[in-house]
Formats: sequence, structure tokens, C-alpha cells
Amino acid sequence: MDRLETVLKDFPRALLYGPGAPAVLEALTPAAGVGEAVVAGESARLLRALGAPDPVEAAPEALPFEDRSFDLVASVFSLHAADDLPRALLEARRVLKPDGLLVALFPGERTLHELRGVLQAAEAGVTGRVAPRVSPMVAVRDGGGLLQRTGFALPVADTVNVPVRYGDPLRLLADLRAMGETSTLAAGPKGALRRDVLAAAMTAYAGLADEDGVPASFDLVALTGWAPHESQPKPLKPGSARASLAEAVKGH
Repeated sequence: MDRLETVLKDFPRALLYGPGAPAVLEALTPAAGVGEAVVAGESARLLRALGAPDPVEAAPEALPFEDRSFDLVASVFSLHAADDLPRALLEARRVLKPDGLLVALFPGERTLHELRGVLQAAEAGVTGRVAPRVSPMVAVRDGGGLLQRTGFALPVADTVNVPVRYGDPLRLLADLRAMGETSTLAAGPKGALRRDVLAAAMTAYAGLADEDGVPASFDLVALTGWAPHESQPKPLKPGSARASLAEAVKGH
């Protein structure tokens, strides 16, 4: 909403995608300039339960919409779980009209780094090996690079840090399970997480607590990019500058 309300442009038709889409739909204000909104995601049943009217069920890599159908695509808590992230971004660009805007928000590289650290240390200490117990996350730099690779103009990638505290680390695990955000890699060739490893990890995690509880960091990557259009500003050719940077900063 912060990003939409700072863009001096209206979006007559918007696609709100992902499990966070119903919350965006509810939060839309006139300042956001959004007209008709279509809500879509991989689970129409989940979206209905979250309050979305008539949601469309679709994978982010295969959106069932015509080319140039939307002025805005807002992807909320979806891209981190995409099987093919570049393909999902290409699909978003395909359904955007020229000069249409993509806004995407998803957990980034350092999300849950505290939990990842204690699980790795506990498993290494108990079993002598380490398996991925927290899903891999996209680094903000890679997110910006993917916007460029998939043809978005004026790409911007940044992070929003949301620090959370828990009185009991097991409550964090319960919340992740309730969100459907447990690791999709946990049942891989290394096997399920052993109880003795989990117990050791939770003991170590509790040791990180202060007076407010144990920390759980959520670093949300925010990507914004525009479908190319001739009206957008273009970078100048190298060597074409008419002002000297050295002269501009002289004496400062």
C-alpha cells in the first residue's frame, strides 16, 4: 500500500495474486488508484477462506489471462514458493499493459535466519550432518537482477525488515505450520527432522531470548518494475553528460 499510494498513476484493472491478496484487497484506498481488482492464487479455497470473492485458481508460472490484461500486478507472499521464479516474473510482465506496474512482496534471504542457525547447529551436533530445514530464500540483489533479466523497466528491489518476538519458540513453529510456510525441503533425502534434534534446537533458540522473547526476523523483499513503454525515462548514453560531477561536489 505504501508503494501504490506514492505512484501518481491510476490502475483501472489490477491482478492481486497470492495468499496476501485478500488483505491487499481489503486495505485498498482511493489513494491507491485501483479500479477493478481480480484476486488469484494457487488455492482458490484458501483465498475464499481469507475473504476473497470469486478468486481465480492459477499457478504463478501459468496465469490464465490474456496478454496486456492488467495495469497492475501485485504479488503478495507468493514468489518465494514459485517453482520457476523467472517464469513467474515473465508471466507477470506478459499480462501487464505497457507502462503497467508490478509490485511483489515475499520473504527474502535473511528471513528466519535465527531459526535456520539453531536447526543447523543442533543437527550437526546431534547427527554430524545438516539438512535444509528452512526453505531457501531469494536475496534482494538477485531479485533486482531477475527483474532486469525478465524485461522490466526501472527495476527497484529493497527490503522491509519486520522483527517479531516469541515467548516460546515452539509457537513460531506452530505459526509457520498454520501459515503453510514449513520447509518444502524438510522431507528430502536426509529424512524428517528428528525429535532430539528439534529439542536441542529449541533449547539453543531459547538461549537467544531477552526480556521480550526470542527473535524471529522476517526480511521482506519488495520488487517493483514497469512493463516497458516509450514514455518512460531512458538512461543517457555513456559520455553524453554535460555537467561535471567533480565541479558539482567541489568545496563540499
